[in-house]
Order: sequence, then C-alpha cells, then structure tokens
Amino acid sequence: MKLIIKNILACLVLVLTSLALIKNSVAAEYLVGSQQEYRQVTKKLKAGDVLVLKNGVWKDFEIVFKGKGTKANPITLTAETKGKVILSGLSNLRIAGEYLIVKGLVFKDGYTPTNEVISFKYNSKELAHNSRVTEVVIDEYSNPDRFESDYWVGMYGQNNRFDHSFLRGKRNKGVTMAVRLNTKESQENRHRIDHNYFGPRPIFGSNGGETLRIGTSHYSLSNSYTLVENNYFDRCDGEVEIISVKSGKNILRNNVFFESQGTLTLRHGNGNLVESNLFIGNGVNHTGGIRVINKDQIIRNNYLSGLTGSRFGSGFTIMNGVPNSKINRYHQVENALIENNTFIDIDNIHLAAGADSERTAAPINSVFKRNLLVNQSKQTPFSIFDDISGIKFSDNLANFNLSKINSGFVSKKAIELNKDANGLLVANSKNYGAQLDFVIDKAKTGPTWYDKSDLAKQFDSGKLVKVSPADSALSKAVSAASSGDIIELESGEYVVSKILMLNKVLTIKAADNANVVVYPERSTLFEIQNFGALKIDGLTISGLKAPDSSGNTLIRTQKWGMFYNYQLTVINSRVIDLDINHSYHFFDAGSRSFADHITIKNSVFKNITGDFLRLNKETDDLGIYNAEYVTLKDNEFDNIGGALLDLYRGGTDESTFGPHAYVKGNKIHNIGHSKRNKINAAIKLHGVQQSYVSGNQFTQSELIKVEHTVGDPVTEIENNQFTATAKPEAVELVFKQASTAKITNNTYQ
Repeated sequence: MKLIIKNILACLVLVLTSLALIKNSVAAEYLVGSQQEYRQVTKKLKAGDVLVLKNGVWKDFEIVFKGKGTKANPITLTAETKGKVILSGLSNLRIAGEYLIVKGLVFKDGYTPTNEVISFKYNSKELAHNSRVTEVVIDEYSNPDRFESDYWVGMYGQNNRFDHSFLRGKRNKGVTMAVRLNTKESQENRHRIDHNYFGPRPIFGSNGGETLRIGTSHYSLSNSYTLVENNYFDRCDGEVEIISVKSGKNILRNNVFFESQGTLTLRHGNGNLVESNLFIGNGVNHTGGIRVINKDQIIRNNYLSGLTGSRFGSGFTIMNGVPNSKINRYHQVENALIENNTFIDIDNIHLAAGADSERTAAPINSVFKRNLLVNQSKQTPFSIFDDISGIKFSDNLANFNLSKINSGFVSKKAIELNKDANGLLVANSKNYGAQLDFVIDKAKTGPTWYDKSDLAKQFDSGKLVKVSPADSALSKAVSAASSGDIIELESGEYVVSKILMLNKVLTIKAADNANVVVYPERSTLFEIQNFGALKIDGLTISGLKAPDSSGNTLIRTQKWGMFYNYQLTVINSRVIDLDINHSYHFFDAGSRSFADHITIKNSVFKNITGDFLRLNKETDDLGIYNAEYVTLKDNEFDNIGGALLDLYRGGTDESTFGPHAYVKGNKIHNIGHSKRNKINAAIKLHGVQQSYVSGNQFTQSELIKVEHTVGDPVTEIENNQFTATAKPEAVELVFKQASTAKITNNTYQ
C-alpha cells in the first residue's frame, strides 16, 4: 500500500510539474500605458510574448526592445491599434536579440535624440538577428538643425527584415536608411528591405542626402548580400545618389523610382545585381537611372524612361576609375554585364564618365547587349569621355544614328512599340529590352493604413481672403490665414507696423485692376520661417516709411535654424525707394536656409541702395548653398547700389546638381556701383552648376563674374546687349584650364 501511495504521489508531482511547465510556456500578452509599465514588462518577456502599447501619444520615449524569441515563437512589440501609437518628441527605438518583431508604430512631431530613429542594435555588442520591423512610419521626423546628421533606420546584425514601412520627409543631413557593415557580425547579413514607401525627400543642397545606403567605403570590399526589392522611391531628391551601394553581392530588383532626382549608384563593392527596376522620370529635371562603378556588376532587364539627368546623374552612366584606386575613390569598371534593358527618351547615356587627370582607368572586359534604345527626338543620348574599347556592344536596337559607336547596334528609323500588361512600351521582339513581369504599385508599399498624400501645401491651393485697407489689416490677415491661402488686397495703402512672420505658404496679391501700395515701417516686411513660402503678385511696395537706418531688408529668411526648404515668387509687382539709408537689401538668405525656387518675373525694381538677391552665406566651402533655382525673367532693374545676384556655392563636392541661375530678358540699368558692393559685380556666380544669362540689356552696370569650381558646369552668356558695361569674366578656379563658359553673340557699346 505504501508503494502504491508513493507512486501516486510521484505521478501527482509529475503532473503538477508538467502543468507548471505548460503554464510557463504559454505566451502572454501585456497591454501597457506608461513608460514605467513598459520597462517592468520587458524584464520578463519570453518567446511568444506580445507587448502592446496603448493608443495615444508617447512623448520622449526611448524604447529598448530586447529578448530571445524563436522562429516559431517570436517576441512582438506592437500598437494597440496600428497607426494610433505616436512616438513624438525625443523618441527612438533600439532592438537587440533574436526573433523580435516590431509593428504598427508612428514616429512624428519630433526627432531622434541619438544617431538613429530605429536601430537594429542596442549597442556595439548587442545586435538584432532574425528580426523584423514592419508597418512602421517615420514621417517628417527631422532634426531641426539641418546639418546635424542622423539616420532614420540603421540595420545591423544578420537576417533582419524591414518591410511595408513608410519613410517621408527627411530634411536634415544623413542617409534616410543605412545598412551597416562595420563589424563582422553585420557582414554577409542577408537583410531584406522590401515593400517600403520611401516618400519625398526634398533637395538637401549638400552631400548627405541619400535615401538608402548599403555599406560604406571603408567596408566596401566586404559582401552584404542585402536584398532590396519591391520598394517605391517617390521623388527622392536629396542628392545625386538615391541609393548608394557600397558593398558587394547585393540584389536590387523590382523597385520603382518615380520622378526621383539622382541615380541608383553602384559606388563601391563588386558583384551586385540590379534587375527589373523601373525608373520613370516624366521629364523632371535631373531624374536619373543607374551609375556603374567597380567589378562584376550585372545590370539587366531594367526599364528607364523620360530621364533628363546628365553627368553623374544621367539616365545611364559607366564611370572611369582611378588606377590602383584607394578604397574610397573610384575603382575601374571591369566585367560589367549590361543586357536587356530598355531606354526610352533618355537625354544622356555617359560612357567613361568623369574622365580627368585622376580618373584615367577606362572600362574593361564589359558587355552591353540586347538593349533597346528609343528616343522620340531620334538624337543619340551617348556621350563618350574616354576610350570605350573595353565595352563590347552587340545586338542592341536603336532608332537613332550610332556614329559614336562603331558596331553592336541595329539602327532603325522606326521601331514598333506596344504596351505590355504593365502599360510599358516594349518591342515586338523579346530579344531586345526589358520584359518586366510586374511593376510594384505605390499602394502596395508601406502600411495600408497610412495616407501617402502629399503634405506640402502649394501656392493658391487654399481659400481666397479679401482684405480692404484698414489699420493692421494686412498683419491680421496674415496671422489668421491658413497655409495655401490667397490674401487679395483691394485698392489702397497698407501701412505695416509689424514684421510679418511667415510659417505658412501664402499668396499676397492685388485684386484685379486694384492699385495697392504697401509701406513697411519695420526693418523687414516679411520673414520666411520654417513651413513658410511667399508669393507676391501685383503689389507696389515702397520703402518710404521704413526706419532711417542702414541694413534694412525687405524680405529675409529667419537668420538661422531653417530646416524646411522654402519658395519665393514675385510677379507683376513694383518695389521702389528702398533707399532711406544705405544697404537696404531686397532679399537676404540666412545661413543654412535653402530655397527650392526663387522666381522674379515681370516686375520693376527701382532705387535700392543694397543688394537685390543675397544668396551668399555658405562660405565655409563644404558644397553647401542657399538656393537650387534662381530665375530673373522679363524684369526692369534700375539704380541698385549693390549686386543684382550674388549666388555662392563653395567647395568641390560633386553630390548635388545646383545651383541653377536663369537671368533672361531683363532690362538692367545702373547696377552695382555702391562703394559697399564688395564683389564689384552686378552678378557673381561662384560654383553655380548651370547658368544661363541671355537676352538682357545691361546699361551702365558692373560686370558679370563667373567662377567655376567643381563638376562640369554649364555657363552660357549669350545674346545680351552691354552698354557702358564691362565684358563678362569667367574663370576656372580649380581646373586650371581655359574657361568652359560660353560667352557668345553679345553686343558691346
């Protein structure tokens, strides 16, 4: 009997132990509503557990998510409702361990306090492996200091996935997303980056605006084996490299690049595959395709259309290399295979690009075959900068003359094209060009629950606000307006006793046939701040009531700290009598401010003692500048003491496209003679990449000075009339060669 009881007790203990083990192995779900609760729960997480953040705004939350899940039972961090958990202020996320999943979170209204918003590591020793971040949003989550660098996503470890996420509007320095190979544990990582929406990244105006980078030059001879597929790159315009591949054995396939300025660049590393990607430029300026550098690159079955870019940002580029190149320079193109790609309406295909006294190693042992090239203009897009005998051309089809390339092309005046199931034009013969099985739709990328509509307000997109003359009428209207509104002024005088601070997009215009005169009483009439942009239409602005002091400025940006690009447009207007004292400027850009466009058209400017456009603050020569596009067209400028335009871009960095200056059809009289005009010029263009000065009448004005410093600048000064004005001067400050400026068909009296 005792033995029986003993056995029964033993069985009971075994059952109870088994039940305890079963209980302990059952995954738990924890709903937490505070950072303190979160930290308490994370101490006891085990495989299969789910940690849920309550809906709401979590401010200044530095999330650390560590644990060891299993393939069958990962540990999950998620939102109570996807998209309803907002990480704001100084928040970020670090994950480390095995088989972790994070999903449904939104980062906005703040910026990371560390180097990364989302990091697949806790520290240099604790990395994430076999983990996934999915359906996460980082929206306009930029450091307010434009040149304080950070990443939004840093991938470390191995076998991690980042997918179905949304990244939009990075405005400060630093790549949007980076795959890091800086330790052995992060090399040959086999990460997967897929089905993400990389939303608009504005022009940065300096190096450091890439959207995705895989590796760095220091580790570029290591292999990454990262897969980048089925992502949508929507107007990613940060700099010349949209994707910068700086490692080996990566696959980039089935991605869409929509109206993005720049290229997918194989900058460092060997043996990468670029396959079945779609590049749609729609004729947008500086849209590019693929740039090839290094060994054993395969570029096949890609479709490129409507790309306007040139040089390093062209529709397709094969670079020259540096003999015995250092790891961070340009390795020679060798054994590149470029096959079955389609090029339709591509402005530029550059071969042996970048050839100079350093980059003398032309491409070798490479093949360009079975590609389809069609241009409506019937003009060849090819430009050849060095020996291309190392590229074998065979069995390509084109509708233009290939006199620059001796063989390897079948040229036909007419090539029949038909639309495929994706709506893309393809040749009847499948021997030529790309055949894409499918094209990823924007709607299939990013979280389905997050709106991809543009946030940016456009001029004249809001309501019409009518204003009559009265005390403080304009100031009150500006204060009450919403972004995109149009403030329409009735006839009369408007005396403005305050500086009008613009942190919204506004149009201020005269009503039809109205005679409107605006008198500023402060040293500045308009200050453009973050989120602001200004359009003036049909106004007369007089400086007669401005303070009698030197250094007034009619329009300026905030003096420091802008991280939003802005626009300024003045049309059909008159600005007069900015001459109550010396150095009264029309417009002055603050340090580190950046304009997408400054456009002045069909307007009159008379009696200004200072400069007209001061875009000259970035004199530290780091490749930074104050405006991308500056257009002066069909205006009258009379009696301006300082410079009409001082546009400065210093340094020798080649990562950007601008600035661009267009000065066309203006009447320019008595400009630049003030003793305080330190540049002794009416127009000075330093480091400007594209300058077109044409059809202007210059009378009794200082000269035009052009200084080339970097890249392959294009300067055309043509069909102008110079009366009692010195001839333009153009110099090469770096290249030590004859000026490449085209100064032709001008008349001098």
